[in-house]
Amino acid sequence: MAGAITKKDLNAAFRRSCITQAAWNYERMHGLGFCYEMIPAIKRIYPAGPERAAALKRHNEFMNSNPYMEAPILGVTIAMEEKRAQGAPIDDAAIDGVKVGMMGPLAGVGDPIFWGTLRPVLAAFGASLAATKSIMGPIIFFVAWNVIRLGFRYWGVHFGYQQGTNIVNNLKGNLLQKLTEGASILGLFIMGVLVPRWTTMKFPMVVSRVTTNGKTTVTTLNDIFNELLPGLMPLLLTFLVMWLLKRKVNAIWIIFGLFIVGILGYGIGLFGI
Repeated sequence: MAGAITKKDLNAAFRRSCITQAAWNYERMHGLGFCYEMIPAIKRIYPAGPERAAALKRHNEFMNSNPYMEAPILGVTIAMEEKRAQGAPIDDAAIDGVKVGMMGPLAGVGDPIFWGTLRPVLAAFGASLAATKSIMGPIIFFVAWNVIRLGFRYWGVHFGYQQGTNIVNNLKGNLLQKLTEGASILGLFIMGVLVPRWTTMKFPMVVSRVTTNGKTTVTTLNDIFNELLPGLMPLLLTFLVMWLLKRKVNAIWIIFGLFIVGILGYGIGLFGI
């Protein structure tokens, strides 16, 4: 092992986290940015060679969460990598499981707090001052928002590292395995809740028209699917995409495939908007 994590390394990870979305892409979302954040820590704990290369590859995978709530995940991941380099029985699955299990729930908390509450409130306050021709309006918004977001990022990295060290120091009773399993279950639960919210599918194709006493009742595929189970088709589509990803199908090809199927389905009247 090249060395132990220092405060300087954590601060370097914090600074890099400020541009985590600079390399955002549809295939791995924040993946490349998260790997960039991990580089100072990885260089500290792994000497140049296969272990360092494997660690970089391990973190250049899919990652998506609220960019501010990602800071505690970064801290915990650094702590786990450090303990792994020191010889703790932590494998790739444990690190990936904790990271993936945390990113969904924390995104569900961070989005409404930062995007839905703090920024709109600060913007409204700043706009009210600007409406009175006060230059303090935009200044207060800019300063307050950046102090909050940067302060949380800094605290989140250090807090996550401290908590991560505590977690991996206590491996008795399969604590790490239980944490990994619990985080994964919570992540799947959050994903299940968000599937019908994020994925909307409409099937306007008419299956039957029944006229009774001068009143026509139209039944569409959408009506049938909703009677079976609301949100069934978005759930099945999610399972299909997960299956394709598990079969190593490139995410870009899946996205283009969905575009093509959607356009063709709309053209024949199967899908609606």
